[in-house]
Amino acid sequence: MEFFDSHAHYNDEKFDEDRNNIIQATFEEGVTKYICAGYDVASSLKAIEIAKKYPYIYTICGISPNDVPETQEQEEILLQKIKEMLETAKANKIVAVGEIGLDYYWNKENKQIQKEMFEKQIALANACQLPIVIHTREAMEDTIKMLKEHPAQKKGIFHCCPMNRELIKEALKLGYSISFAGPVTFKNAKNADEVIQMVPMERLLIETDSPYLSPEPLRGRRNDCRNVKYIAQKIADVKNTSLEDVAKITYQNAERIFEIFHK
Repeated sequence: MEFFDSHAHYNDEKFDEDRNNIIQATFEEGVTKYICAGYDVASSLKAIEIAKKYPYIYTICGISPNDVPETQEQEEILLQKIKEMLETAKANKIVAVGEIGLDYYWNKENKQIQKEMFEKQIALANACQLPIVIHTREAMEDTIKMLKEHPAQKKGIFHCCPMNRELIKEALKLGYSISFAGPVTFKNAKNADEVIQMVPMERLLIETDSPYLSPEPLRGRRNDCRNVKYIAQKIADVKNTSLEDVAKITYQNAERIFEIFHK
């Protein structure tokens, strides 16, 4: 049985002391493909470096809403650097633009520049014929509005999707896939079962968002890709199917969306 973790951050400093050992261990335990996700210029470059080292790791590059600059001049500099990375997408195993989007939980004072960066990075994705990976938090209405006004041609994924029924409903209508992470396993996740049932299997992905959001029963510890099986098991339980089926279907879904069809 093999798993595809659609979103992890092995470029994070929390893996600096044992990154190579953890990556090898995850592969040996059945996580045979995963995405190392960038969220700013430095982390995107680090993700490329990691992806080029391991044949089963791919990357996404972009500026997250929590890493947008303060001025328009800085904005243009960062966008140019992301554009330069995307121009080498195939050679550097870049399979999507992300993570990008809107976050009004951490940042409420810079909504306009978040929207500008989101719009411009969707345009970069369209120019490069890549899907997008969306981070959204407490910004549902604006996120959906932006996606309607500035459509991503290759669609993409709502990563670590909030358990918001209306958001998932609208995202599915727009043609996006939904990736669930550790929070769906939390004991206090009030509507996890309901939102999992909302998502058809062909639109479903699994992720760890490592090193963050460790699932039950490992909450509070550093997360890594081996724990993606707990999210898969939760989905299997809710959908009354086998862990093997969830692993297989989510693996195929990720390969299709990221257009990764080889070992």
